[in-house]
Amino acid sequence: MTTYAFPPHAIPTVPVEGSDTVFPVRRILCVGRNYAAHRREMGGDDRDPPFFFAKPADAIAPLADQIAYPLATSDLHHEIELVVALKAGGANLTIEQALACVLGYAVGVDLTRRDLQAAAKAKGQPWEAAKGFDQSAPISAIRVMDAPAAEAAVTLSVNGQARQHGLVGDMIWNIGEVIAKASELWALAAGDLIFTGTPEGVAAIVRGDKVVGEIEGVGRLDFTLA
Repeated sequence: MTTYAFPPHAIPTVPVEGSDTVFPVRRILCVGRNYAAHRREMGGDDRDPPFFFAKPADAIAPLADQIAYPLATSDLHHEIELVVALKAGGANLTIEQALACVLGYAVGVDLTRRDLQAAAKAKGQPWEAAKGFDQSAPISAIRVMDAPAAEAAVTLSVNGQARQHGLVGDMIWNIGEVIAKASELWALAAGDLIFTGTPEGVAAIVRGDKVVGEIEGVGRLDFTLA
């Protein structure tokens, strides 16, 4: 019998829509600059291979009505994203194998301490502090479904004002390609979440802002920044 030094932490979970089951989160991988307009917005304009960064599993904030404004920043940004939830995995997957690993999809927001990210970039340092903080990954319930249509709208508004708009099909690297590429770097497994990138229009949010993110056919996520 294993004796722990203290009680083990609870496994972070996300509700599965229409079910009493929950999705146990193993890890969170995120794709950077996977929409052409956002890539230009952030200072690039090409089809480089997708690059990834990670958030800890406990950064997840499922169905949260309120998200606390994080420490150590004065420039917090929203990034609406389609999230892929994996029921299986493996290494060096083909695109067909990658798509077979998908349980379903959710709406996520990658919250970013942009000032910390800019400072890290300028020094060639890693982004963990900018991306992997508490409640930095609000997420809707996971919908068990086939991949959303290419023409499905990806939108985010703040206090009723539209900020971000794109289509699933605007991704530079599509869902299958993203999963397959990730599997070249990690042996993926059930419980992995992959945030697939954000359209243009990322901007700052402040305390009291009401954020609503929607992906057509997938779901809706809304929270207030406290």
